[in-house]
Amino acid sequence: MTDAAFDEVIHAPNRLRICTTLAAVDAMEFSVVRDALKVSDSVLSKHVKVLQAASYVTVTKVRGSSHPRTWLALTPEGRRALAGHITELRRIVEMAQADR
Repeated sequence: MTDAAFDEVIHAPNRLRICTTLAAVDAMEFSVVRDALKVSDSVLSKHVKVLQAASYVTVTKVRGSSHPRTWLALTPEGRRALAGHITELRRIVEMAQADR
């Protein structure tokens, strides 16, 4: 079971969406994540840098035949942090519902 832990790095809406998108796959191309989140390259890049600095996301550049491609992947540490954050969010929601 994952320990509940609110994570300030993950909690920002775009970073939470990046992490949950990457959690479903081994890796995803930068442009696919950008399009899924409906954000600009610069917005995605800014949030990926924060996640990368926390060791939650890896960035891999692959030279293709026509142009380089950038791939994003959630690290094992990022997966644990996301799971703990989701567990804590669920706990918070349950507390709010119990107060009714």
